[in-house]
Amino acid sequence: MKLPYAEPYRIKMTEEIHQSAPEERAEWIKNSHYNLFNLKSSQVFIDLLTDSGTGAMSDKQWAALMTGDESYAGSRSFEQLYNTVNKLTGFKHLLPTHQGRAAENVLFSVLVKEGNIIPGNSHFDTTKGHIEFRKAHAIDCTIDEAFDINNLYPFKGNIDLNKLEKVYQEYGKEKIPFCLITITCNSSGGQPVSMENIKAVRELSNQYGIPVFFDSARFAENAYFIKKREAAYQDKSIKEIVRELYSYGDGMTMSSKKDGLVNIGGFIALNNDEVFQKASNFTIIYEGFITYGGMAGRDMAALAQGLDEATEFTYLESRISQIEYLGNKLIEYGIPIQRPIGGHAVFIDALTFLPNVPRAEFPAQTLAIELYKEAGIRGVEIGILLADRDPETRENRYPKMELLRLAIPRKTYTNNHMDYIAAALKNVFERKNEITKGYKITWEPDILRHFTVHLTEA
Repeated sequence: MKLPYAEPYRIKMTEEIHQSAPEERAEWIKNSHYNLFNLKSSQVFIDLLTDSGTGAMSDKQWAALMTGDESYAGSRSFEQLYNTVNKLTGFKHLLPTHQGRAAENVLFSVLVKEGNIIPGNSHFDTTKGHIEFRKAHAIDCTIDEAFDINNLYPFKGNIDLNKLEKVYQEYGKEKIPFCLITITCNSSGGQPVSMENIKAVRELSNQYGIPVFFDSARFAENAYFIKKREAAYQDKSIKEIVRELYSYGDGMTMSSKKDGLVNIGGFIALNNDEVFQKASNFTIIYEGFITYGGMAGRDMAALAQGLDEATEFTYLESRISQIEYLGNKLIEYGIPIQRPIGGHAVFIDALTFLPNVPRAEFPAQTLAIELYKEAGIRGVEIGILLADRDPETRENRYPKMELLRLAIPRKTYTNNHMDYIAAALKNVFERKNEITKGYKITWEPDILRHFTVHLTEA
């Protein structure tokens, strides 16, 4: 008999979570203006809002916290983090930040100017926000296969080279400070980018003299998919794949709260001396001194250990296997999800799931609210709310997909929790035809509205 898969770790500590009644949840979400970000964590049973900073750390990471060097400048913990990042990526400069959006803020303060064009593969919310805040424009060059949930193309995060070259030809290097590759591509369903595509983007960008940067929040998961789905890399280690991947880039931003396996932190890594010097000044202004940049020494020590652990195949196999377990359960129940199943989350097609809810009434947000009321599960909308308004016309932008993302925290929930999530969604799916109305906005901020927007029933 073939032995079943088992996680390569055991659980040392647990945290109590509260199961509430449907009546309580209905009142709580109403009082939160139907925005799941406004809920208290104590009002949530299974929290899939994000996988950012919500996972469990290893015993070695907890031990690293105790050895952190809190010196203001030149700490031992910075040296440890620098050596780990340099070994993994090959980049010679490192600037720590308190999280990924801070890394974007620092780097984009150097590189992005008014009127610039930033092409890439489905820029995520804070990335697009930082670009548009500077009166620049993000252009999505993702391949068309990404927007067909039933297409099993293995690298739906890929950049369409024809789309990218058209942008390069139209605007030129004077207007394009860099091309941004997001690995994995969150907005297209946690989908990976192939090494072949990364190399091709690098070669095309070289022809036009345009640098290539990576949004690296889930770089290790992307490397795992390259190993599993790209024949030339099946015998390569994750660390070897990561090192090659970054050899095709000029720099990276990192939200360490994902594949860094920590609760807080981020960084910029790059090779260009001039960009490093300018970014150092912005780091000091926005974050802190260049050898801590918004992170405590203990957090840098835990991050260095986490980056090493996250780039081991056994950990990644456990991580991705749990997401596939949930995704396959939903497929079994007939629930429409983005396929192939992505790296950090399962993405549900809300337009197919709730066909009777008008597009203007936010179907993915409606589905998220229904799932919360059904079972106390908190997901997040990746749809019209997140797409925000066009900064010039102020009209709602309608993305090609309307998704509910269920982001799975790392080493946090068991497969019993996955079964609970799947059953809850099945219950909502069975009454989908009864759900005919969504929500409308009563208040919203000027940018990144989905975090704080207020809604009411339509």
